[in-house]
Amino acid sequence: MKYRLLGKTGLYVSELCLGTMTYGSAGFWQVMGGLDQAAVTAQVKYAFEQGVNFIDTANVYSFGQSEQLVGQAIKKLGLPRDELVIATKATGIMNELPNGRGQSRYHLTNEVEASLKRLQLDHLDLYLLHGIDPLTPIEEALETLNDLVRSGKVRYIGLCNMAAWQIMKGLGISERRGWAHFVAAQAYYSIAGRDLEREVLPLLRDQGMGLMVWSPLAGGLLTGKFAPDGKGPEGSRRSKFDFPVVDKERAFRCLEVMRPIAERHGVSIARIALAWLLTQREVSTVIVGARTIEQLKDNLGAGEVILGDEELQELAQVSRLPEEYPGWMLERQGQYRSEPPVSNS
Repeated sequence: MKYRLLGKTGLYVSELCLGTMTYGSAGFWQVMGGLDQAAVTAQVKYAFEQGVNFIDTANVYSFGQSEQLVGQAIKKLGLPRDELVIATKATGIMNELPNGRGQSRYHLTNEVEASLKRLQLDHLDLYLLHGIDPLTPIEEALETLNDLVRSGKVRYIGLCNMAAWQIMKGLGISERRGWAHFVAAQAYYSIAGRDLEREVLPLLRDQGMGLMVWSPLAGGLLTGKFAPDGKGPEGSRRSKFDFPVVDKERAFRCLEVMRPIAERHGVSIARIALAWLLTQREVSTVIVGARTIEQLKDNLGAGEVILGDEELQELAQVSRLPEEYPGWMLERQGQYRSEPPVSNS
């Protein structure tokens, strides 16, 4: 297992992170996996043995069950706390009470305490806003997060699924107020969905923020097990819940190129999709979730795949985003400063 710095912090995280959306079976979330304690403990044990030090969960995953299962697995296995980086999130709907969701000081403070209790921890290494709250002023959320950092209950803060302008606004407010600032963004990114490269990725690069990639296999579509008509393995998550949104024509063009590459390397197509992400310099970690231990083993082997220059060029070409304004104009206008001047002497 290789380790990468989380943005411009001094914190090293494993380049593959254990995702836990498949843990628990409450309500809608059962579609994601429905794993029980025995299966969760087995996954956590295997991941740790393979060098994974980063575990990502959220309060809303099975309405707290995921955090409970992770916390109990860590306790049962006796894993050393100082060798783990634990991330969780809050914003989503936890109950139908008026303040059971969002990013108010009330909700975030309550949810930190609830997450710590479920995880059986005294602090969180990374706490992320799980999306946006159009009603709560961002200043209120940021001040709350800053207070949580100062209290020692949270070490670092981050965000999920925000537009570039929202991230930059948050960073600017934190800078002016001298508050703890976002160090990482968790976002959807895959070879079939490179939209992040238009605005968010350049921002993360410029500001030195880490990128945590979710759904690197596009909800299972990039395993190569689905047909263009949408038919796939019985009981698979994607067949029940068609998410995230993907340009399927582009995805299947990518799969046509990925399949022979996978065959040459003697690995699954999924590993090629993950290996491609690991070549992207802005990526701090790729979150991999699995329904079975076999899937987890395959995913964690992605770091062993070394893609050649020609293969990377093939993958870049087939997955290239269509040009959009102002991107194409910015590229052309910047060309006159892309090379240093040459002396005539």
